[in-house]
Amino acid sequence: MTTNMQQQAGTTPAAGAVEVRSIDYVPLRERHGKAWHLGPVWFQGNAQLATLAVGLIGGSLGLNFIWSAIAIVLGILVGTLFMAFHSAQGPKLGLPQMIQSRAQFGYFGSLLPVVVAVLLFIGFNVFNTILGGQVVQELFPSLTNFEADLPVVILSLVLTVVGYHYIHVGLRWATWLFIAIYAIFTIVALANVSLPAHSFDLGKFQLGIFLVQFGAVVSYQLTWAPYVSEYSRYLPRETKTSTVFWWTYGGSAVGAGIMLLGAFILAPNPALAPVAVVHATADKLFHGFGGIVMACSIPGLIAVLAMNMYSGGLSTLTTVDTVKRIRPTFTARWLSVGFIAVAATVLALELPSNFLTNFNNFLLIVLYFMIPWTAVNLIDFFFVRHERYAIRELFKPHGLYGAWSWRGLTAYTIGFLAMIPFMSTTIWEGPVAKSLSGGDISPFVGFPVAAILYFAFSRAIDVAAEYRIADEQEPLLEAEALAHAELGAHEERDLLDDIGARTADEIEAIPGDGTAVERHPSA
Repeated sequence: MTTNMQQQAGTTPAAGAVEVRSIDYVPLRERHGKAWHLGPVWFQGNAQLATLAVGLIGGSLGLNFIWSAIAIVLGILVGTLFMAFHSAQGPKLGLPQMIQSRAQFGYFGSLLPVVVAVLLFIGFNVFNTILGGQVVQELFPSLTNFEADLPVVILSLVLTVVGYHYIHVGLRWATWLFIAIYAIFTIVALANVSLPAHSFDLGKFQLGIFLVQFGAVVSYQLTWAPYVSEYSRYLPRETKTSTVFWWTYGGSAVGAGIMLLGAFILAPNPALAPVAVVHATADKLFHGFGGIVMACSIPGLIAVLAMNMYSGGLSTLTTVDTVKRIRPTFTARWLSVGFIAVAATVLALELPSNFLTNFNNFLLIVLYFMIPWTAVNLIDFFFVRHERYAIRELFKPHGLYGAWSWRGLTAYTIGFLAMIPFMSTTIWEGPVAKSLSGGDISPFVGFPVAAILYFAFSRAIDVAAEYRIADEQEPLLEAEALAHAELGAHEERDLLDDIGARTADEIEAIPGDGTAVERHPSA
């Protein structure tokens, strides 16, 4: 049979090839890379100007430097935990982050967190596009916003289309460039920036503003959660969970330290634009060094824009696939990436000028929707199903995990509702937040509520039966995934109607060794 012969003769795509996969499973033969590769990815993911801007939120509201710094450090330590735990899911499942939500929320129920994730990716790229354009305008002041934004977006789009491997490599090189330039910049800033009086006065504590800064940092770190496993899913399955966790946590936490630099250089005048202040501060070493810093900041912004486009594209495909099943081809991936790029660019050009206020509101609103999701997802992975899933069942509208899962949806809804009295934004301020002078502690309510409820609801799940199904289906899963890789690489139309990771529940297939696979009754 042609299909079977193709499976047996299939070759593993080179690690440096243009990526052909999207929301489908990455077979074991295609796994590659080392856990340490995640360190530069998540360092550079944070070590860029959008992160720097988060550090000045407290100062812009009147919090002094020392308490801003304490809020930032605590926010980094707490917020990074969530995204690092999510990173550990990639090697075990070989899937993008949000499609995994079907196990907790059901095939159609997962639309709720997935749509929120799409909005998250578009929103982040709005702000990153604005910052990228501002950096280009610092170098070429005569350019319009559109002219400044366009090259940054196009370069990011190119990096996104070639995919996983080149995003990793790009972030690795951007890391070394950033360290070299910003080490010098930090020394210049320490030598030339004069902090206001009482900047280190611990007696100037303001609880409400402290919680705003702390919450913004936690939110910023947490918002990596919906796409962090995208960048670990090609790692070998046997990669230790603890190793993936610590490389992700360490890289992201250290990179987020640039928030402290932002709080420091903006402390004398928090109302100034972050990009302009970085440029002016750097020029204090010598005239022209500011331009060098701006130029060297562009690769990091391009890489982060590419990460958001890439993950946004995958979440967009997951959304479309949930409504109408599609084959996750290379063409589908770049079309979805193009949607994210166009949407973010248009919004960036139309967004009001009050950047920092909009950014803070955006972070908080996203935080509210993502907190109960991350609680449900992590509890399910680590404490309910213990890192094992029947992957093929995630692609079935009425498979093992169901169309709608009351457990995840109920825990999510109650967790979200529990946060409402504690929320604090310009749109809504809950009664508890008012009593805390605008302080927002909603994450510390919503997360445990959703987590405890989901764990309690899930006690009746027959996990052992799910493991048996996963073991029985694994040979077919690997065979289908490898055949799909050949289709994506060579466009052999004769196999399109025979096999594919997206039609797994519609066919009987034969694994590479020629042994028939008996389907489980629930499959």
